[in-house]
Amino acid sequence: MFNRILIVCVGNICRSPIAEHLLRESLQGTDIAVGSAGLGALVGHPIDSTALAILHRHGQQPQPHRARQVTAELIHDANLVLVMEHSQVQSVIRLAPEARGKTFLLGKWQADQEIPDPYRKGPEAFERAYALIESAVKPWGKRLGIRR
Repeated sequence: MFNRILIVCVGNICRSPIAEHLLRESLQGTDIAVGSAGLGALVGHPIDSTALAILHRHGQQPQPHRARQVTAELIHDANLVLVMEHSQVQSVIRLAPEARGKTFLLGKWQADQEIPDPYRKGPEAFERAYALIESAVKPWGKRLGIRR
């Protein structure tokens, strides 16, 4: 049973906070905790202003966010680790080799779709990342929320 999910990207200010919020929303009513962290986190920084604007544009009201660095302990404590890119699977496994069987692309159910980093690329890139994240979160939410 999955009760702790960690979502990982690079800076923990764009993709993973968006995914964290959307997955948490899709799992409301369950006891599944969703968190996020970054492989090269901008520790202590809030969600990127463009990412926040995109969330608001889609009617989302995320909780306050502060970026944090991914650690072996965070990975160990999670039952499931979701990443944005293939290279990030390997980075997570290097930090915590035991995570090999529990680390997947967020886009796993979309033929292992990667979600490109929109950081410093403008609103269109953020909108594209949001759309990819939203479509990737839906099947995870359905699969994980079964145990309500």
